[in-house]
Amino acid sequence: MGESSSSIEDDLLLKNFFAEVSEVERDNEVLRILGCFKLNAFEFLNLPFDSSPDEVKRQYRKLSLLVHPDKCKHPQAKEAFSALAKAQQLLLDPEEREYLLSQINSAKEELRVKRKKQLKKDNASKIKSQVDEGKYEHQYEQSEEFQQQLKLKVRELLTEQEWRRRKMQMRISEEEGRLKKDEEETKEMWKRKREHEEQWEGTREKRVSSWRDFMKTGKKAKKGEIKPPKLKTEDPNKSYVQRPVKRG
Repeated sequence: MGESSSSIEDDLLLKNFFAEVSEVERDNEVLRILGCFKLNAFEFLNLPFDSSPDEVKRQYRKLSLLVHPDKCKHPQAKEAFSALAKAQQLLLDPEEREYLLSQINSAKEELRVKRKKQLKKDNASKIKSQVDEGKYEHQYEQSEEFQQQLKLKVRELLTEQEWRRRKMQMRISEEEGRLKKDEEETKEMWKRKREHEEQWEGTREKRVSSWRDFMKTGKKAKKGEIKPPKLKTEDPNKSYVQRPVKRG
């Protein structure tokens, strides 16, 4: 009963909220969504980086109703609605969420290292940080200044990772193209070899016949060739021998 009652109250609050929302506010939300950094799903849903999956679902429900094409007259409402759906899907997917959170944690660590270097130059802040045993730094990380720096750093890291991914994909595509070309060249080589073998086999009878003729005559006769007369060694006059001409 408790959960059912809470759900009904949430629905009533949403209805009252949307009854007060103007077209200008809906249009502004569409423009906000479309202007978000494409690689960070938290930005689309306008949520802190530490938001839970349940908070993601609630925020998606609220914003999707706000920009739903049936409710919002903005020409790009459908595009904004789709962007919200994709953002929720990514944040509820364990692997995608883990990847995004790992980039956020890396961004925090980089900002903390930078912060420590700055504190070394500011003795007063350094002493206060040591006395408060980390409370001073915790308060700073909750500040608007730090959150804005974190947002920009996360964008930077996600952009770098996306660039690496695309470069790797490009290399993989190039390698696949090279392998495909090699495969095609190999196929063409074997094709030519088979054609040659087939042609060779096709002339086999002709070659065998030619060889038989050669074995019978001792020499392969060429078509139209005039054979020289055979020498008759039994001729005592050796009439076939050309005698030298006497000069007077």
